[in-house]
Amino acid sequence: MRPSTVRLFSQRGIEVHEIYQNVTAKRNDEELEIDLLVVNNQDAVIIECKSNLSFDDVNEHLNRLEKIKRLMPAYSGKRISGAVARMVISENVATYAICKGLYVIGQNDDHLELCNEAEFVAKVW
Repeated sequence: MRPSTVRLFSQRGIEVHEIYQNVTAKRNDEELEIDLLVVNNQDAVIIECKSNLSFDDVNEHLNRLEKIKRLMPAYSGKRISGAVARMVISENVATYAICKGLYVIGQNDDHLELCNEAEFVAKVW
């Protein structure tokens, strides 16, 4: 997924400088886990990867995004956006995630693609 991630976000004008997998952050009694963290000088995209994405998965990711700047203060000056990646997703769940301001990465045959329209603007946390 890493090479595809660089290509997908570069196509949307988000240059990728760094990619981190399986990131964990903990402060006080709060903790979060990030599947994939994509970073450049201004932006950080927090990606949740699932084999089969549900509404609950989208809502959990939205809650995770609310915690990023508090639990990872090094990213407090960045524009934080979110994405969900999946192998299987219903159209309803994809539409829901997009309406909530998330990028949706899906598999089309043997390659990954962004399911969002070209004019999509992600929510910034």
